[in-house]
Amino acid sequence: MIETTNLSKSFGGKTVFNNTDITVEKGSICGLVGINGAGKSTLLRILSGVMRQDGGEVKINGERVYENERVKSKIFFLPDDPYYDTGVTGEKLKKMYSVFYDFDGEIFEYYTNKFSLDLKRPIRNFSKGMKRQLFISVALACRPEYLFLDEAFDGLDPLARLEFKRGLIKIQENGCTVIIASHSLRELEDICDSFILIDETNVRVSGNIEKALSNIFKLQLAFRENIQPENLPFEYIRAEVSGRVITVVARGNKAEITAKISEMKPLIMEEIPMNLEDLFIEEVQERGYLK
Repeated sequence: MIETTNLSKSFGGKTVFNNTDITVEKGSICGLVGINGAGKSTLLRILSGVMRQDGGEVKINGERVYENERVKSKIFFLPDDPYYDTGVTGEKLKKMYSVFYDFDGEIFEYYTNKFSLDLKRPIRNFSKGMKRQLFISVALACRPEYLFLDEAFDGLDPLARLEFKRGLIKIQENGCTVIIASHSLRELEDICDSFILIDETNVRVSGNIEKALSNIFKLQLAFRENIQPENLPFEYIRAEVSGRVITVVARGNKAEITAKISEMKPLIMEEIPMNLEDLFIEEVQERGYLK
């Protein structure tokens, strides 16, 4: 299990986290989301022990992470722009990581073949997508207990994304805990069972994705006469009016709310499916970031 307690971090007077508590269950694939500058990359660096927090505790399986070599040996952190030496090739990268991890050469060969990567070619000559494919191959071959990925899908074509998702599911089945920070929320929803939305130095909402989506819903309503949203007999997060049609997003007991709407005898009452991207937008709009 990954836990932060009263986590605090600032840069030059700007507070990124303030007494933030986070929990990620072991064996979970967790999506880390937030607007630009919310601190997703900073959080991954702190969790992996690359960066030290200013206050609070960061623990994995009950042990502190920073300067703990035993815990950090179980972690693989793939940043958005990983460092590599100018002349390094895929083969040299494999040898380097084999020193630090229980590296599985067969897994590495499988994915580099799938991605059609030339391991003798200097990485500096790779495209952005090819570099991402190579480091993904390394990450999966290292078979870490904890895998932290920053913008993991960036630069990948659809086939590479599919292969990557399959790889993540495989290592999860072997007990790996994965945290993925990404703006590709639809991609996260495909493979993540939980999520964390960070916002204004703290966690806005987190938990099981399916459960979170069950607590918020969108309805499209139409009535014989024009009805303004403020006259609806329930509280809502957001409502948009187009003629006699009202699209409303609400949080609460769906059965109770739809029963109240039914008493108004609507011409149309249809539920519009919500996804993780919709949930993110609604949470952000509720905070006033988007209008």
